[in-house]
This record gives sequence, C-alpha cells and structure tokens, in this order.
Amino acid sequence: MARSTVLITAVVLALVVAMPVPGVMAKKYTVGDNKFWNPNINYTVWAQGKHFYLGDWLYFVFDRNQHNILEVNKTDYENCNSDHPLVNWTRGAGRDVVPLNVTKRYYLLDGKGGCYGGMKLSVKVEKLPPPPKSAPAKSIGSVSTVTSLVQFIIPFALLRMW
Repeated sequence: MARSTVLITAVVLALVVAMPVPGVMAKKYTVGDNKFWNPNINYTVWAQGKHFYLGDWLYFVFDRNQHNILEVNKTDYENCNSDHPLVNWTRGAGRDVVPLNVTKRYYLLDGKGGCYGGMKLSVKVEKLPPPPKSAPAKSIGSVSTVTSLVQFIIPFALLRMW
C-alpha cells in the first residue's frame, strides 16, 4: 500500500512540474479603475499605456439608471451619436462586461448623454504576442532545472523502493 501511494505521489509530482506555465492570460480591466464609468473622466488617458489583447475584457461599473455602454462606429464615436449602436453591451445591472474577442478598434460610449461629459472609450485589440523564447536555464531556481532534477530523482527513488 505504501509503495503505491509513493508511486502515485511521484507520478503526480512529475506531471505537475512538467506542465507548461502559461505566459499570458486574459486580463480584466475595470474601466476607470476606482472611478469607474462616470462623467468628467478622461478615458483616453486611462487607456494610455495599456495593451488590450484577444480574450481580455472590459468591466464597466456605473449607475444603471443614468448610463449605458454602446458600441458605435468611429464617426458616431467622434460625434457622441448613439442613435445607431452596433452593440448595446448594457445588461441592466450596472456591472457590465465587454469581451474583447475580435482584433479591431472598439468604440464605446455612454448613450444617455454621458458621452458629452467624456464617457467614451476607444481601445485597439491586438493578437497575443508570441511567447518569449527562453534561453537554457542556468540557475538552480529555474523551472527547467527543477524539472530535470525531478525527472532524475523520481526514477531513482522508485528503483530504490523495489
């Protein structure tokens, strides 16, 4: 019984160590950070320096009785025109999400008048960058060194058990 427990533990440990670590994961952006989706905030400045990738999502927090989130074309965005939205992302709770699932420029605005107070946001969504090429590991703390050690130690320990 003890041998099978050790064997199972060794196999599980080897699998966990050998699993690749994801380089980039989807990110949730709370629009406006702690100021949320409100008038008199410069969302162009808020978006500066941020990189939006496929799979990311924008999280809007706002007073549902006063604001909404509409996706419009560039011309309507520039003119704060909400008469012909491409998508109404508002779901009624005032805690709404815009999934960034297409590589394009998104033009979002508040269609209840808030656009004139600055409530509009344009973000460009890009493909994920390729993972960085890793150089051979030299330090003892690297994942590949630990993986190599585990791959050596586990078979040796199993041989000693039998």
